[in-house]
Amino acid sequence: MEVWIGRDGERHGPYKEVDVRQWLRSGQVSPDDLGWHDGMTDWAPLSTLFPNELSHQDAAPAGAAISPPPRSIPEAASEPSAVTFDYASFWQRFGAWVIDLAVLMVPSTIAFYALGGLSAYEHLMAQLQTTPDMSATIREYVEATRGSNIAVIVIGFLYYTLFEASRLQATPGKLALRLRVTDINGQKPGFGRAALRNVVRLTNALTGLIPFVCYIAVAWTQRKQGLHDLVARTLVLNGRAPNIDVRTSQTGQSSGSGSSTSSFNA
Repeated sequence: MEVWIGRDGERHGPYKEVDVRQWLRSGQVSPDDLGWHDGMTDWAPLSTLFPNELSHQDAAPAGAAISPPPRSIPEAASEPSAVTFDYASFWQRFGAWVIDLAVLMVPSTIAFYALGGLSAYEHLMAQLQTTPDMSATIREYVEATRGSNIAVIVIGFLYYTLFEASRLQATPGKLALRLRVTDINGQKPGFGRAALRNVVRLTNALTGLIPFVCYIAVAWTQRKQGLHDLVARTLVLNGRAPNIDVRTSQTGQSSGSGSSTSSFNA
């Protein structure tokens, strides 16, 4: 088994498991250094990966500095290239949006009717048939439905933000299509970033064009990002958060060795 070692935001390796165990016993690597090997869904401290080695640590000279793992790469291995992600396509995200729209129709309709939206609409229809001043009638309708419209906007904002900031990292629509939202490094976005990402949904109260522009950018940006993704520095990736796969793509030509690109995420 080969093990990668992470320290100070940098990755080293891969190294043979037997070497990593020896470095852990001798103090060349710290138990707090992170490790990762094929089959893991996330990095973990070396003390968690190899707990038995801590009880067999060799005594290190007093004051001796712990050196980092060797920087030289064995001939059979290579430096990992940049992390690559499986970006969700425009049509995948559009499909997720349609599902979410259908789900949101239920609470949004209930809130709209409960706050007087239905009676305001019925009054509007009656007024349009009897009142020649349509502009005044429409202004009256807009004023009467302001509270219900705000409620619908807030429901949509909380729906997207809370679901995407949760451990699922996805709304029901994204879950149905096996998608997840991450930060730019493929990690869980957190509430603040998810909220920033979804502030754009509040513009639905002003114009129907802005959300369209935000989503259509997914079709041509390099990382399949919409405008809201670019602002919040987020990604939409394939794969559900609880079942993240570690994908490896071979880029070498020889059968015995080659360079690999790994992507892994919390």
